[in-house]
Amino acid sequence: MRIFFILSVILLILSSAGNIFASDAIGTAGDAVALATPATALFMTLTRSDKDGALQFLESYAASSAVTFGLKYSVKERRPNGEKHSFPSFHASSAFSAATFIRNRYGWSYGIPAYLAASFVGWSRIEEKEHWPKDVIAGAAIGIVSGFIFAKPYKGAEVTPVMGNHFFGLAFSKRF
Repeated sequence: MRIFFILSVILLILSSAGNIFASDAIGTAGDAVALATPATALFMTLTRSDKDGALQFLESYAASSAVTFGLKYSVKERRPNGEKHSFPSFHASSAFSAATFIRNRYGWSYGIPAYLAASFVGWSRIEEKEHWPKDVIAGAAIGIVSGFIFAKPYKGAEVTPVMGNHFFGLAFSKRF
């Protein structure tokens, strides 16, 4: 059953990835990060044996995907490059859904890099003329809302590296 669940999530991520080969380095990097962000969220649940987190991630990702594609095929908006289905950006909703899941589930120390990655994805979509800024903002909002609805804080133990001007070490924390 666990293997089936893991394969289902991986297939969901890969099937929703769309065109992963962009026209230049920024677009290609943005596409890769758009795939890596949800893959990282899934990987984090697996490395912690966090079954509840994996289910919450799947719910969040599926909800943001459903809303995004529902709007994408009902709103007749053309992309800056002239192609169809501009609004909202799936890349942005996917990346921000994963980033918000990571932040809500595992904290800001993981959330900040995830949000930076998601922001890069959004910027790359505008830079590549694949989306208007409003498409990316709407996609990000959908992803953030779905992450807040489904992701709950992780109750397991965390070990985090800490550094200051005159010290370094590890911090141990556990939520009760």
